[in-house]
Amino acid sequence: MIKQISVFLENKSGRLVRVATVLGEAEINIRGVSIADTSDFGILRLIVDQPDKAIKELKDKGIMATVTEVVAMEVPDTPGGLAKVLSFLEEAGINIEYLYSFIEKPTHNAIIMMRVERIDDAIAVLEKNNVPLVGSDRIYSF
Repeated sequence: MIKQISVFLENKSGRLVRVATVLGEAEINIRGVSIADTSDFGILRLIVDQPDKAIKELKDKGIMATVTEVVAMEVPDTPGGLAKVLSFLEEAGINIEYLYSFIEKPTHNAIIMMRVERIDDAIAVLEKNNVPLVGSDRIYSF
């Protein structure tokens, strides 16, 4: 499982750059990022190379941040590749709360970061169906 950092941000100019600056000054590298917003607030989701240090640095600077465990899996970057993998979870009755992806340079496969309701069950279903899971060592070292 991968540690994802979530930051609750007011939707105003300068809030996002403040988070990025805190992480940059602490020598923490961002590996993946997603932001979901409403008109007033947003949730910034980050995958970084040093999640424990990042959460401490953000909290020390007064930025509200939490850690969530997510699953990372490798999906062929071809039409239908994601649909096939997601169908395994749907058949097992496992709901996906959200997901986002990025392309891994060495393999050109998509890496999908996924938050699910029953994470241990989701991992078992994916392993049973030979879906390659991506560990934290690999994610943090991109």
